[in-house]
Amino acid sequence: MTTIQGIINKGVINTELQYERMSYISSNVANYNTNGYKAMRFEQVLNENGYLTGYERTDYSNGAITRTGHELDIAIDGQGFIPVTSPTGDVVYTRDASFKLDKDGYIITNDGYLVGDGIQLPVNYENIKINTNGDIEIFSNDGTKRELLGTIPLVTFRNPEGLKFSDNNKYLLTEESGDPILEKNHTKFLQGNLESTNVDLFNEVNQLLRLNASLLASNKVMSAVNKMYSEMLQLNQ
Repeated sequence: MTTIQGIINKGVINTELQYERMSYISSNVANYNTNGYKAMRFEQVLNENGYLTGYERTDYSNGAITRTGHELDIAIDGQGFIPVTSPTGDVVYTRDASFKLDKDGYIITNDGYLVGDGIQLPVNYENIKINTNGDIEIFSNDGTKRELLGTIPLVTFRNPEGLKFSDNNKYLLTEESGDPILEKNHTKFLQGNLESTNVDLFNEVNQLLRLNASLLASNKVMSAVNKMYSEMLQLNQ
């Protein structure tokens, strides 16, 4: 037999999970204009005992690819991540390949992470080409001189769902994700393009409105049950 205390406890736990789900939806909406951001969702499962449990899921499908014309912009057409190194030496992974040069000519992310093991462009280089496999070449204006400077790496994971989403649209490997697997001879890089987020804004806003209505209804029910419980306690005194 379910007690009023049990109903209250169940309601509190289930409401907390609803708020957690709302945080994922809010994050998706907030990152709608973030390059390469992958939509996250919190899947809820109702157990036989009436309690909700939830699981984090990430949608790694490709977002739309948009032409920018910037020579250091790259879109990844397919699965994979680019490893980048933080100023403290930690390696993380990203699909936001809107790159630039630091003061020493190294290719970096917009927040200062070194791309790959470090690829440095010479001073006053002329034309640069990033091939579909990540090879970076520079050419003279007349096209007669050609030099290979390095290769932007691309890695995949046995279980990308196991990656941990971190700050600034980057991912950390975990025991569940497995170690990175270097992609060789691929053709996934598109220079002068960027991948947009795969967030469906209309769907996210719709879910947010429905969830907000559900939370309001749950709070009313909880308030009514709590009032009944308080009145019963007063009668027993």
